[in-house]
Amino acid sequence: MNKGFIHSIALFCLLLLATSCSNFQQLLKSNDVSKKYQAALEYYEQEDYYRASQLLDQVTDLLAGTEEAEKAQFYRAKAHYLQGNYILSDAYFRNFYTTYPRSPFAEEAMYLQAQSLYEQSPSFEEDQTPTRTAIEAYEEFLVRYPNSERAGQVNKTLEELYTKLDKKDFNQAQLYYKLRKWRSAAVALDIFLQEHASSPYAEEAAFLRLDAQYRFAQESVPNKQEERYDQALDYFQSFVDMYPDSGYKRDAERVFDGVQAALAEIRKSDNQNS
Repeated sequence: MNKGFIHSIALFCLLLLATSCSNFQQLLKSNDVSKKYQAALEYYEQEDYYRASQLLDQVTDLLAGTEEAEKAQFYRAKAHYLQGNYILSDAYFRNFYTTYPRSPFAEEAMYLQAQSLYEQSPSFEEDQTPTRTAIEAYEEFLVRYPNSERAGQVNKTLEELYTKLDKKDFNQAQLYYKLRKWRSAAVALDIFLQEHASSPYAEEAAFLRLDAQYRFAQESVPNKQEERYDQALDYFQSFVDMYPDSGYKRDAERVFDGVQAALAEIRKSDNQNS
């Protein structure tokens, strides 16, 4: 292809870009609210969400009380959402469905507000306040729109977020085990199981609780060992009842054998001393 032709095409594209930028800058400086609003909608339809949001940020509040106000608020929120400006889209969507609860956009706005919070949910190692806030938003959505087509996806997302909370709580309890703080581990894992009985981490937690209790009993003073080994037996029975086919079963049985042997020694010693 002729190099001169390619050069001409490139130059033409640059001129178009420069003209477009110049027009946009003029729009930003303009006092014509209607013109800005119409241009914002055109940019939105062209998927130029940055320019659309810039113009809508300027005119949305000025359109309050007009027929265009509802659509302007919704499009501003969505334009920010589609750019990944989730803090802003959270606030704008919440304001929208509060202001226009019967709007045809209200359901989508409420869903996308929850999605905005979801996008702010951090990894499980960090503080999970944003995750809990997202869960509340999704659950509120299901209360308001129980028959929504989005309900299935919302339930999947809720399961994901609850699993993230489970993982954080499990890791915190597991940390005591890794640090060999057996008493604290047994207590923390027991609390975890009470609060997260259906968690995907419950099986591992149940085994670690058993093993931590056994090790705690081993390191206890003699007059406390029997009751602490008995507690380990209770944890073993609970474990095999809940997870009869567990991958931890052999390890649990080895712990059980150790507990039985330790109790036999304690009772033999008690009989000899009585």
